[in-house]
Formats: sequence, C-alpha cells, structure tokens
Amino acid sequence: MKKSQKLTHLRATGTTSEFCCVPLCSVTSRYNKVLSFFSFPANEELRRQWILAVRRENLTIKGHTRVCSRHFKPEDIGHGMGRRRLKKGAVPALFEWNNFSLPLPRPGVWERMQRPPPLEDSEKEENTAACTARITPALKDHDYVDAPEPAVVDLVLEANETLREELRQLQEQVESLTVRQRFGIYRFAASDKDIRFFTRFASYECLMRFWTMIEPSLPSMVSVHQGQRGTALDSTPTTRSLLPIDEFFMFLNYLALGSKQRDLADRYGVHQSTVSRIITTWSNFLFTVLGSIRIWIPEEQIQKNLPADFKDYPDTTVILDCTELRCQCPSSPLLQSEVFSSYKSHCTLKGLIGMAPHGAVTFVSGLYTGSISDEQITRESGLLALLKPGMAVMVDRGFLIDDVVPCRVYKAAFLSGRSQVSAVDETQATARLRLHVERLILRVKEHKLFDSEIPGGVFGIISQLYTVACLLTNYEDGPLVKAG
Repeated sequence: MKKSQKLTHLRATGTTSEFCCVPLCSVTSRYNKVLSFFSFPANEELRRQWILAVRRENLTIKGHTRVCSRHFKPEDIGHGMGRRRLKKGAVPALFEWNNFSLPLPRPGVWERMQRPPPLEDSEKEENTAACTARITPALKDHDYVDAPEPAVVDLVLEANETLREELRQLQEQVESLTVRQRFGIYRFAASDKDIRFFTRFASYECLMRFWTMIEPSLPSMVSVHQGQRGTALDSTPTTRSLLPIDEFFMFLNYLALGSKQRDLADRYGVHQSTVSRIITTWSNFLFTVLGSIRIWIPEEQIQKNLPADFKDYPDTTVILDCTELRCQCPSSPLLQSEVFSSYKSHCTLKGLIGMAPHGAVTFVSGLYTGSISDEQITRESGLLALLKPGMAVMVDRGFLIDDVVPCRVYKAAFLSGRSQVSAVDETQATARLRLHVERLILRVKEHKLFDSEIPGGVFGIISQLYTVACLLTNYEDGPLVKAG
C-alpha cells in the first residue's frame, strides 16, 4: 500500500484505540489490519531524535503516545513473533510535509563538475608529444645524479653537530630549571639555613653524607604496596611519583616540621595517599637500616673519649632519662587509663633514652603507655642486658632504679642524714652533667612531630618514627659535649 493512498476504514479487533501523534496525521487503530503503532523509545538520544522529527510543539510523551508505521521507511520495519517491529535505531522520516518521500541524495562534487568530452586517440598522441617536448629541455639543463662536493657535506655535518650540542645544552638548562622550581631537596641545596629548617640536619653536606650511607640499601626497601601484595621479593622495579631522595626529603619534612600530609601533598604535587605511603615506607626502612647499626659503645671507648666535665665520674657509661610525648586521647576508657600520665596530667606515650657522656645516643627504647613506671620501663626495654657491675649510670633523683640495675647509680642526693654542703655540691655537679641528656631530648623534640600532640592516625608507626628521630640526632649535628 502506498503512503499517499487513502486508508479504508476497517473494524478494530481490540477494545482500545491508538492514535498517531504526528501533526496532520489522523489515523487511529481502527485501521489496525493495515497499520502498526510504535511507542517512543526509552533511549534518551533516540527519543530526542523522534521528537525533533515529529515537529509537534509542546509534545508530552505518555504511555499511550504513538507514531504509526506510515512515517517509517519500509526497510526500518521488520517482522517477528507474528507482528511488526522497528529495527534498532529507526527514526520516523516520512510525513505529510515531505509528501511521504525522501529527497534524492545531493550529487557529489565530481558529478556536479562540467567536464570536456573525451579526446580521440589521435588527439591524445598529439598532447603526449607536446608534453614530452616541453619537459626534455629541462632535463638537459640539470644533472641530478652528480654527487655533492665533499666540502659541502662537511659543512652540513658540522652545522648538524653544532645544532645537536645547542639542543642538548637547552635541554639541560630546562631540566635544571625544572628541578630548581619543583619542591624538593635540590631546590634548597644552596642554603644550609633552609636545609636546617626543613630537615634538622646542620647543612646540605651533612645531609648528603648521611644519604650516601643509606643509598646502597635502597634496593632492599619494601614499599607499603609491595608488603600488602606480598611481592616484597619481586625484582620488578616499582613506579615512583618522586625521586628517592625527594621521598627522603619529604619524610624529613614530616618529622622536622610536623607537616600535615595534605600540605605535603600540595607542596610535592602528589596525592595525599601517596604521602601516607611514602612516610610509612621510609619510617620502616630507616628503622631497619639505623636499627641494624650497633649504637651501644663499649666501656673502654667511652673512657677513652670521656669529656673533662666527667672527671669526677669516670665510670659513667650512660646517662638515662625518660621522655613523654603527648598524644590524642583514645575513645576507649580502658586505653585512656593506660596512656594517662599523672605526671603530665595528659594522655602520653613514654620512652627511655640513653646517651654516652660525650653526647651520642647509645640506647633508645620503644614507646610505652604513659602510666608505666621508670622501674618497669627499665626492666622491659632490654637495657639491663647491656649493663655490667663495673659500669655506672647517671639519672635524675626521681628516677628510682637503684634496686633494678646491676651497677652503680649517680643521681642528685637527698639531704637527710648527710652534710648539707657536700650534698649540695654533689647535687649541682650531677644536675649540671644531666643537662646533657636534657639537651639531647630537646634535639629529639626539635622534630615538631613530637613537640605537639601525636595524632591517632600515626599510632601504628609512632614507635618507628620516634626511634628514627632519636637515632638521626647522631647524624644531624655536631657533638653535644666536647671531648676532654
């Protein structure tokens, strides 16, 4: 049946009537033996194409809104399951306003061009001969087979080499400028003051000496991702967002300044999760590397380098003291009671630190809850295994470990039952010498991470961070006490 043919009224077989929503189309399902009615597609893009094709203002799509089969091309309608079905992507295209027909395709450019009639065979031969005559003289004027002069080749090669050298120098300048502009260790290499601020190392030279010491161990570093995936022994190199030395510089920034991870991510141009992984990886790496170095100094070496200030206490092997780090209050009441320190009236973590008379750190314990006593932390820290009867330790007068250690204990004397003059002199002498360990603890707390309240998010690695900070004081600056 042709689209323009007038439809014959037929009786509907169903109980409901459907209508076509296309303007100027008045057919209904009364002609259901001839026509089919199709709902608007669910696909948003295809539905928009149907609405544009229908050209009906203020069209509201409802469940019974239909378009009849008169408006689709025959190839767009298929048959299946005993009924007509639209093919995928079909769009109505035949309407009253285009007389139910599509315009012929526009001819291409080649078809629209006016071309002269084809030449006869004799005319083709004449044109070929004329073109050959015009080209032949030109070929006689030039000899393209001749090789260039050797001097010309040398000049070209020399010019190319000069250009390559200039390009290489420009690339080096760009790379150097990029390194200086990027936040990292090389940006501050010329300023010892900046190095001291960002890392607590006394100078760039001092920092690079330490880097030279740990750099050979970098291949054995296990990143957090490798540990989580169980690929610690995999030899495949891991991709890094930063250079290893810049990762180390970031870790020192975190310790020295107590910088927030979000701030470090902004400075270095990486994601905050990358900063967290770098801090955890480097804390474990330095804890392993520095922890493998024996820092306990034999008794004869201590006496050989004993400062003059300790001439009255020649058998002093180590000066001990405890330090407490303020931490966030846990939500668990049980943990609160464990970490609460009556001395600080705050939740704290407590660690034991020891130094030789000349100022080097020779003992660092792990961190314990703030409620632990000095005697208990001395027992559990492993210090007693290093002390011998011929040694002596120096402590504060409130550090009650006389009954615990197997050696002599120097501390400020109590005045009861003794000459007040001699007791005062002894108290002042030991107090003056104990200032050295106070200065050492101050150096540790110059790392601002420990000078402020420890956030709960780093409790998992806080013992490693504290140990690394204590051990770094042996490399960051000069000795606390001058040798005798």
